[in-house]
Amino acid sequence: MSAFSARSLRSVRSVRSARVAVPAALAAAGVVLLAVPASAHVTVQPNSAAAGAADQVFAFRVPNESDTASTVKVDVYFPTDHPIASALVEQVPGWTAAVQTAKLATPIQTDDGPVTNAVSEITWTGGKIAPGQYQDFTVDFGQLPTDTKQLSFKTLQTYSDGTVVRWIDTPAAAGQPDPAHPAPTLNLTAASSSASTSGSSSSTGSTTQTASATSDSGSATDTAARVLAGVGLVVGLAGVVFGFLGWRRGGRRGSAA
Repeated sequence: MSAFSARSLRSVRSVRSARVAVPAALAAAGVVLLAVPASAHVTVQPNSAAAGAADQVFAFRVPNESDTASTVKVDVYFPTDHPIASALVEQVPGWTAAVQTAKLATPIQTDDGPVTNAVSEITWTGGKIAPGQYQDFTVDFGQLPTDTKQLSFKTLQTYSDGTVVRWIDTPAAAGQPDPAHPAPTLNLTAASSSASTSGSSSSTGSTTQTASATSDSGSATDTAARVLAGVGLVVGLAGVVFGFLGWRRGGRRGSAA
């Protein structure tokens, strides 16, 4: 074989190696990204409402973070230092809800008069949240308190394998990293003239919940797309550079031959 033919063969092989290396690198990067587990917490949807508002609808969103077990029980503990007068639970197919109340040392004043007992705990049992899924447990709250800016609902999530995840950590302050298992938190804002009460507020709360869930999903999807695009661009450029260097080395070896 002539020197010219040998150099041509090496060049072709170098180009082919570069073409194979780029898709392989992209595939490897994709596997790494897909292997990163998603982090999801038990939350209140929506996560804010006007202080003192009544008949507001909220959902405790419970994701299943296990790869092998199903969530079979959810206990939500209501704050007793800033009590909520009442709660109406929406029926969730397959689940049974039990509402417990506790007697208050000091009655709270509501639009319907003084209340001596407040909700202390709601427990859902009988159903299952499979791996990779979540469930919304919807509750219509009675009048919200006015003496605090934040309500925390400590939650216990029980799995079919006996594991209990305790969502009870105090939420982090602004600018600080979140704890491993933050309690679902409802922020109370100053009441405004536009704040809804009575039956119309239930519709408002439900609409806000849907909008919040859609916004969160869209934001997460957009962030993931940008990360994938950025990694793909970097890996692609790296593959081109390595392929070019391989071609240059092949050409030099052919010249030396």
